[in-house]
Amino acid sequence: MTPSSPSPASPVSRRNVLAGAAALAGAATATVSGAAVPAQADDRSGRHDGHGSPDGKAVVFRDVRPFGTGKAVDLVVENGRISGRPAPRGAKVVEGRGRAVLPSLVDAHIHPDKTTWGGSWVTRKPANGIADYVAQDVELFNSQTRSVAERAYGLMSHAVTRGTRGMRAHADVAPAYDLAGVEGLGTARERLKHALDVQIVAFPQHGVIRTPGTKELLEEAARSGAIDFVGGIDPGGFDQAPVEQLDVLFGIADRHGVGLDIHLHDRGERGLNALRGIIDRTRTLSLNGKVTVSHVFCVPELDDSELNVIGAQLGDLGISLTTVAPSADLVLPIAKLREHGVHVGVGSDGIRDSWSPFGNADMFDRAHKMGWVTDVRLDEELTACFDAAAHGGADVMGLAHADLTPGAPADFVLLRAECVPQVVVDAPARELVVHGGVIVARDGRLVR
Repeated sequence: MTPSSPSPASPVSRRNVLAGAAALAGAATATVSGAAVPAQADDRSGRHDGHGSPDGKAVVFRDVRPFGTGKAVDLVVENGRISGRPAPRGAKVVEGRGRAVLPSLVDAHIHPDKTTWGGSWVTRKPANGIADYVAQDVELFNSQTRSVAERAYGLMSHAVTRGTRGMRAHADVAPAYDLAGVEGLGTARERLKHALDVQIVAFPQHGVIRTPGTKELLEEAARSGAIDFVGGIDPGGFDQAPVEQLDVLFGIADRHGVGLDIHLHDRGERGLNALRGIIDRTRTLSLNGKVTVSHVFCVPELDDSELNVIGAQLGDLGISLTTVAPSADLVLPIAKLREHGVHVGVGSDGIRDSWSPFGNADMFDRAHKMGWVTDVRLDEELTACFDAAAHGGADVMGLAHADLTPGAPADFVLLRAECVPQVVVDAPARELVVHGGVIVARDGRLVR
């Protein structure tokens, strides 16, 4: 989540909190089989329109249109992956009925532990900065009758029904919560392991240094094996410990073999100094490919020359970035960063928590929002928004691209659409969601 120093003259919201951080510093083609498939008789028609096959047997998604274009084909899945071979005899058949098939998307930055999703309406109070938000987080946590595990599961399973195949989930870690957030997300992850790939970040929303006891909890979480990443937040602007915080976090990561995912909202030189500190420590400790920096509001401010220098360093060390596309001036320059080999993912951030009543954990909608705030209109620009939400997030999480090519994970959605650009604009209903070749959601409901 995002700290701020908003102007007293304006009301405080997540949007101006994001903008107010400045004050702290001043389409692929699928290979499929067109062969006729002898269907396994699951009903009188000899067709199977229920689940895919969880037993590793071949499944054929018949009469589907990869990426919504061209002639309908049969998509063959074997052992949870797209096959380039004709389907074997006895393969199960799922009727696509001409629907488009697109890769599932990846939420590279979300906070499921904070959510009130599925519960009663929460009336939010005015806030005048990060201290108020942190206090309200604690109040909301203490007021909930449902556990973190229950609330997180509700939100994460909803994300599955909207076509999310993977997510990097941040859980607040602070003395006010102990490790309840980490444990709750762990429980939700286990319940959804058949449908969703989840990485957990221990996130110090209250600060690492400014809140005594937090660094010990981060160490405990990393030592326990319950997390994949240790988090951080604005070493200079919020924690007021630009060197000490990074030393603590990188020390934990190095000792326990976990990655790092650090929230960085600071802009200007303060933000760049923190980013340089992250780059230096990644290089020194040889943590190449294990570090992510989220939000990174200082990067969109860079001119081309500065961006080339920073981009080359990030790409060389495999440091990934994420954005939640909050506004046009805060979206990362994804295309330019990719020229340097930098992986950039897209995420939802907070969903219906104490910070904001908004959010829906729908990454198709998030791709739409990214196109909207950046005012794109060309087909290739709209497709780039989809690719960032699909393959950019997969790169950040270290997942193979679900690009419908032979050998790719069979993680995809079936929906009614003409092409990828239209999907980004309309975000049509996901009628079927498939994970590992098995149908895990149908018509907006989780399949159990």
